[in-house]
Parts: sequence; structure tokens; C-alpha cells
Amino acid sequence: MEFKSIPVAIEATDEMLKSGNVELLMASPLCPGKYVTIIGGDVGAVEASIKHGGQIGGIHMLESYVIPNIHEDVLPAMLGAGEIGDVKSLGIVETINAITSVQIGDICAKASDVELLEIRIARGLGGKGYVLITGEISSVKTAIEAAKNDMSESNLITSYSVISSPHKDIKKILF
Repeated sequence: MEFKSIPVAIEATDEMLKSGNVELLMASPLCPGKYVTIIGGDVGAVEASIKHGGQIGGIHMLESYVIPNIHEDVLPAMLGAGEIGDVKSLGIVETINAITSVQIGDICAKASDVELLEIRIARGLGGKGYVLITGEISSVKTAIEAAKNDMSESNLITSYSVISSPHKDIKKILF
């Protein structure tokens, strides 16, 4: 869930955790004045907690998503816990808000044989998010097309790019 009020977000997060059998994966203020809470658990418990958090958040809630059967690479990419290996080609997707980038990362990882390098949610990005993926160029293109198609009606993707064989120094500026 993404909120536009930090106090309300903390209250909603507390209530979400109390209302169901869910685990807090991340909760943090972001720029500019937003707050993101990410929880995990069984789909039903997460849906009920999100619904309750939305009631508490009211007009201060910006977005919420439930991602059933989230790809195993999403959380490490989001939390910066993954290993960065060879970057064969690079796919970058920028989103208008923070939590959409988590959804985009999941779509990309499920759509094609790509590696999630990073899912950045709003820190230093003016409330935006972005996803970095790598793999064979055709796989990266397939993953980004899947994300574009899946999100076409929402207009939450602001831009994207695919770089074939990025220069070795690109890795230095990304991580």
C-alpha cells in the first residue's frame, strides 16, 4: 500500500498487522512525503489486511495491490538483497508511483527468463519507481512487452528502455 500521509500510514500499517495473519516485509517513508507498507502471507489474509488498511487510510491511501504467488525474485530485488552478476542486456521500466514498480517486477519475472536486478521504490525519485532487469535481449524485450500490455489501461508506466550489451561502466552508475 502507498499512502500520502505518514501518520495515517503508520496507523493503517499497525491495524493491518493486528487484523490478520500477515508478515511485515517493509514499511518506510518515501519522498516526497509518501509512505509504503508491504506485507506478505496467504492471499486471503493479505486481501483482508489491505482492505482494512484502506479503510483506515481513507483519502490518504494512493494505491494498493495484492500480488498472488509473487515471484521469488521480487523481494530480494526490492530489498537489495540479490547478487548482481553479468548484465547481458538491460531493461529499465519507470513507474509513476512507488508500489507499481513491485507489480512490474513481478510481471517481468513471470513473463520471461530474466533476472530482476533491482526494484527501486521512490527513494530519491520524487515518488516514482523503477525496475532493472537483465537477460538475453529477446527475454528482456518479452518481459517489458508483458509489463506494458498488462499495465496498458492504467498508464502507470512513464517510460522504458532496453539496452543491448550495455557498456561495462553502466553497472557502476546503477548500483
